Amino acid sequence: MRTYYKILLTLFGLVWVWAAIAPLDRMGWLLENVLVILGVPLVLVVGRYFRLSDVSYGLITVFMILHVVGSHYTYAEVPFGFRLQHWLGANRNMYDRLVHFSFGFLLALPVRESFIVLANVKGFWSYYLPLDVTLSLSAIYEIIEWGTVQVVQPGAGLAFLGTQGDDWDTQKDMGLAGLGALLAMCIAAGFFRSYRSRAKGIVAARTVASV
Repeated sequence: MRTYYKILLTLFGLVWVWAAIAPLDRMGWLLENVLVILGVPLVLVVGRYFRLSDVSYGLITVFMILHVVGSHYTYAEVPFGFRLQHWLGANRNMYDRLVHFSFGFLLALPVRESFIVLANVKGFWSYYLPLDVTLSLSAIYEIIEWGTVQVVQPGAGLAFLGTQGDDWDTQKDMGLAGLGALLAMCIAAGFFRSYRSRAKGIVAARTVASV
């Protein structure tokens, strides 16, 4: 395993251990860590069959760290979320909103690379499908949250749901995830287009110089 991957795993492991020590709500922490229990092994196993870019693995790690921090405090009580609330003039802790936006913004590129490797997707569809998958996964997660609230203790369920009294919380969370993915794909499209243009310019210049 490359040093870069070891650093990412170590960094995530340290944050996870910190988050596991005396979380604000133990049941809420356990519910939130279902994503960790399923997601981290999945990334490691899939990495044995095909590798994503170093950038993608870094983005995945950042998202998982954001999620783990939320699991420690519960999303409605993360201190940085109150700071965001103050900065934005909002009437609720905004950490939950940040993480839903980050879900799309940070994971859209890894999803795009997966489509390229597995299905040889190119062009417009390589940028559209990550947005489609982000919205689909967001909807699935919201359904899972709703189902969880029906079967666990009320206090833990409400902490896991994290609506903070907003009747439109689900729609806003999905919208922010979609917005994050859209922004990420616009940035990626602009970057790769610029990169290809520069590459063609370099090739053309070398061709002229060699004549």
